[in-house]
Amino acid sequence: MLVDSHCHLDFPDFAAERAAVLARARAAGVGTMLTIGTKLTEFDRVRAIAESEPDVWCSVGIHPHEAASEPDVDTAELMRLADHPRVVAIGECGLDFFYDHSPRDRQEAVFRVHAVAARTADLPLIVHSRDADDDMIRVLTEESDGGRLRGVLHCFSSGRRLAEEAVRLGFYVSFSGILTFKKAEELREIARDLPADRLLVETDAPYLAPIPHRGKRNEPAFVGHTAARLAEVRGVSAAEIETLTTDNFFRLFDRARRPAAAA
Repeated sequence: MLVDSHCHLDFPDFAAERAAVLARARAAGVGTMLTIGTKLTEFDRVRAIAESEPDVWCSVGIHPHEAASEPDVDTAELMRLADHPRVVAIGECGLDFFYDHSPRDRQEAVFRVHAVAARTADLPLIVHSRDADDDMIRVLTEESDGGRLRGVLHCFSSGRRLAEEAVRLGFYVSFSGILTFKKAEELREIARDLPADRLLVETDAPYLAPIPHRGKRNEPAFVGHTAARLAEVRGVSAAEIETLTTDNFFRLFDRARRPAAAA
């Protein structure tokens, strides 16, 4: 089976046909999905989807775009919200210096609160990083606390040094539909060279639909296209990548349970 390790099923893009979207994912062999929290003020909606679907898990966090608009949060509050059986990670959180929708110092402060909460709760941290490689390496290194912080760089599109430093710190790297884009050769070279046991695939749906669906709304059913491209890049079969990335997902997100048929 396949796992979509990062999607946004609570977004309005799916509201009118969420059941159909989930059905298409299951028909495409996607056995598990992780729907991601981006605002604490809307977390109840994210959690409700995970509570209602046995193959959907969720995370809790504040996206860097929302760091300034969301209320202040502390480690205790994040840990309280994460203390729910359907929550398997903290995030997404991080640094986005491309859009700068929130001040950079505010992004970093909120990111560090998430890192402490993840480290203390022993949950994976889901990290968003864009145009912030040096600062991301600095913060992850400082918050690692001797390897006690674990997590994933999601929708990876940054440079080789960040990928390699993150892996050195114990993180995983997740690839989205960007991997299939014509001009993403440098990204494919990074995906080719990373350790096999640190690779994940995702859609980041509704964004970044892979070829052949580029330009359309993305959805979890399309994650197989990214997995197939990753298999091609690494010179292995699609079945091997499916097994590899599924095993990696459940190793990292160890609170999630495999579907009974796939256990």
